[in-house]
Amino acid sequence: MKKFKITTKIQIICYSELLSEEKCLIDMAKNSCSRAYAPYSQFQVGAAVLLANGEIITGNNQENAAFPSGLCAERTAMFYANSQYPEQAVKSIAIAAYTQGDFVERPVSPCGACRQVILETELRFRSPIRIYLYGKKEIYIIEGIKDLLPLAFETIES
Repeated sequence: MKKFKITTKIQIICYSELLSEEKCLIDMAKNSCSRAYAPYSQFQVGAAVLLANGEIITGNNQENAAFPSGLCAERTAMFYANSQYPEQAVKSIAIAAYTQGDFVERPVSPCGACRQVILETELRFRSPIRIYLYGKKEIYIIEGIKDLLPLAFETIES
């Protein structure tokens, strides 16, 4: 029997350590939380996607009583970016969550479906997407989705 160990590389920093363009991306994700439609969970998530051309696209979660037909913030932003700017690679994505009157203390990470969408976008453009996960106490920076999805299902050849 063989065994192997999977490790995840995550840089943990605070907001003050970010570069100004990174702060801008996170701030846009945080602002996007306020436009989320989350009457059932009361858990508002915002995402901001930076494209290779410098354009920033935001999205937020959109819930629906006919669960699971809602959509996560990450996929809302990624799908819009891919539909409106199909030739532009995604350079980075920032994700923030707001609940019970404040932003979460520690970062939340994308669900499996969102991880798969990020993976396929990376594969499509043959370029890793830097991921910023915002929490009031700390921010996680992940250099590519494979650190969050190490045994990825890949149908597109890289």
